[in-house]
Amino acid sequence: MKKPTYYTPKGGLPPQTQLLTDRAVFTDAYAVIPKGTLSDITTSALPHWSDARFWVLARPLSGFAETFSHYIAEVAPGGGSDRPEDNPEAEAVLFIVEGEMTLTIDGTSHDMQTGGYAFLPAGCAWALNNRSDAPVSFHWIRKRFQPVDGIAAPTPFVTNETEHDPMPMPDTDGAWATTRFVEPADLRHDMHVNIVTFQPGGVIPFAETHVMEHGLYVLEGKAVYRLNQDWVEVEAGDYMWLRAFCPQACYAGGPGPFRYLLYKDVNRHMPLNGF
Repeated sequence: MKKPTYYTPKGGLPPQTQLLTDRAVFTDAYAVIPKGTLSDITTSALPHWSDARFWVLARPLSGFAETFSHYIAEVAPGGGSDRPEDNPEAEAVLFIVEGEMTLTIDGTSHDMQTGGYAFLPAGCAWALNNRSDAPVSFHWIRKRFQPVDGIAAPTPFVTNETEHDPMPMPDTDGAWATTRFVEPADLRHDMHVNIVTFQPGGVIPFAETHVMEHGLYVLEGKAVYRLNQDWVEVEAGDYMWLRAFCPQACYAGGPGPFRYLLYKDVNRHMPLNGF
């Protein structure tokens, strides 16, 4: 398998001479956050973290996205946290796009590198430290876990993208493939965080319209993406946030693969508010 590449934001601030016109869009059905908006002044600090900053790409909002939050974290050498999560109901996925870190889960340490992927179930004890001499950048996707009576809770695991072969989508001859870290039929999990890859010219050949909410971070390449009734150009470093039932399709423009990290909520009944 060819070694994957991942876009990593570097912060900074645009010059005063830059035009204000940009590709940022926020609508009732979707949002596009271009990579240029991830500047130094849009970062957040979080409690109990040291030498770390976070770009918040998604958070629950009334009438919009409801199920998850998505951060990009940058942790300097010597930084990290022994109390990273303050919500015992929050499960998480971590995905490293640059650097190295040590992740400790229930007392067991794991040395992780670029392409590293970890699933952290709700209530597990975990800590994260950068013991290298360079910053580490990773995605941190959080969701409130929905337990189901009679189904065991999921267990933690640590892996790397290079250990998983992309699975071609049916009838696409490999032009559209998905790298899955959890089996779709495993009902212990109520969210999936996958990597989707399109070869140049590959497409989603219909307007997907479904109940699953999405967050998509472009890791590599460029494409034209259909969001609701609009076609928008996206490239490595851009983020898309899709409300449930927002129609979506894609055309990968090349010259190389178009790849994104994809969140979706799965495997649970729809909540019936008020009943």
